[in-house]
Amino acid sequence: MNPGSSSPANRVRIFDTSLRDGEQSPGCSMTSPQKLRFAHALAELGVDVIEAGFPASSDADRDAVRAIAREVRGATVATLARCHAGDIAACASALEGAVHPRIHVFISTSPLHREHKLGLSREQVLERAVMGVGLARQYADDVEFSAEDALRTEPDFLAQVCGAALAAGARTLNIPDTVGYTTPSEIRALFEYLHSNVIGADEAIFSAHCHNDLGLAVANSLAAIEGGARQVECTINGIGERAGNCALEELVMALRVRSGYYEAHTRIDTRRLVPTSRLLSRITGMAVQRNKAVVGQNAFAHESGIHQHGMLKHRGTYEIMAPEDVGWAQSQMVMGRHSGRAALNDRLQALGFALEEAQLNSVFAAFKTLAEKKREVFDADLEALVLGADARVARGHRLARLHVSTGVAQDSLPTASVQLVDADGTTVSEAAIGDGPVHALFAALARATSLELDIESYQVSSVTTGDDAQGQASITARVDGRELTGSGTSTDILEASALAWLDIANRVLRTRQPARVAAMA
Repeated sequence: MNPGSSSPANRVRIFDTSLRDGEQSPGCSMTSPQKLRFAHALAELGVDVIEAGFPASSDADRDAVRAIAREVRGATVATLARCHAGDIAACASALEGAVHPRIHVFISTSPLHREHKLGLSREQVLERAVMGVGLARQYADDVEFSAEDALRTEPDFLAQVCGAALAAGARTLNIPDTVGYTTPSEIRALFEYLHSNVIGADEAIFSAHCHNDLGLAVANSLAAIEGGARQVECTINGIGERAGNCALEELVMALRVRSGYYEAHTRIDTRRLVPTSRLLSRITGMAVQRNKAVVGQNAFAHESGIHQHGMLKHRGTYEIMAPEDVGWAQSQMVMGRHSGRAALNDRLQALGFALEEAQLNSVFAAFKTLAEKKREVFDADLEALVLGADARVARGHRLARLHVSTGVAQDSLPTASVQLVDADGTTVSEAAIGDGPVHALFAALARATSLELDIESYQVSSVTTGDDAQGQASITARVDGRELTGSGTSTDILEASALAWLDIANRVLRTRQPARVAAMA
């Protein structure tokens, strides 16, 4: 944050609509408990307004909003309503118990929507807008008005509707680019026009709500801020109708990294961006693309040897923000065919291997050969290059036996027993119970290795097809302040899960007791 831009006039309020606009998009539906859990995460993130849902749309949405209104603190809780009496009453009922309730009413204003969607004239739309805001004010002091499809509305009529809504009691005027049609220069000019032509504009907070149909949602939202918007409606991971909404994490970090340019700030705890993004992915099952800005797996990953060499010298050579500032543990040096010798040596040292010059040269040559055959060379591959084919046996625990049982009977407890063989050939056997078979398995492994892993994500996917398909388990865990990833493959997904867990555990145990490799195996 730029200290010189911390005045209230320069604060941009973050209105998160992941639970409303985001949740109603295909593939992103959430249950009431999931919405409540995510609302708590949004409050911890520091959003100013949480749009919890559209109570009139379904009983499930109404119940979720009620739970959020009663439990979540630290943010305004908003609900959406058409300019219909029934919708507004449903919002008021659902918001009972909220410390800071907001009713958000909307009506379409563009010629296309007026004719084909509503069948209303300008005068009728204006009348309904005033009615909706006035009725909402009977239930809540904080009312927001949205002119749906504002960017395709005649500017003079848009200014007239906004002025009327403001006079009727609205505090926030939202100008949505509902179909993602506008450009940065156009939306900036429109916000400047509205500031100059809406009667009472100085008393209102102008808000932008941009969709991403042309990939311009974040750029348009930033341009709206330049034009005077002081609230932006956005979603985690950019989820939303069609191509989605303005991505909260991208907008917030643009304002932070370019604070000297925008001279605007938010109250978002940026260190919680990645955890919040991952929580949403787990809840909805919608994965984040690897090259997604800020929260994508590749956002702070480097494979090019030139980039890796620069990063090892000074992180600022190729990163404009620190991964720790958004919730990543650290930058990643991805080992592949573009990686150089310096990056390989750095990675081997992180894995606990201190190689002599001649050994490093030999390993680097073998690494380059392998990298031509594989898209990415993983830590387990590097271990094998250093220690030989029996790397897992020589430098860690090996899974010798595994038994897992589960059941659906009321008195049936999931249990797991494991037998491991450590680097010295000693056999260790342990068993545990858990909430499910995987939980019991991980508990047994933790006992056997005397190591606790804080699991952040766990995924199982098929890597082949057919009845005998191989499954790959992937685990991300935090240990000793570091984020580590492990993977395992087997026709048995529980065995694959155990191998993935051990992949991380062996690495942790080895780095706690680093060994200098005297000779190649």
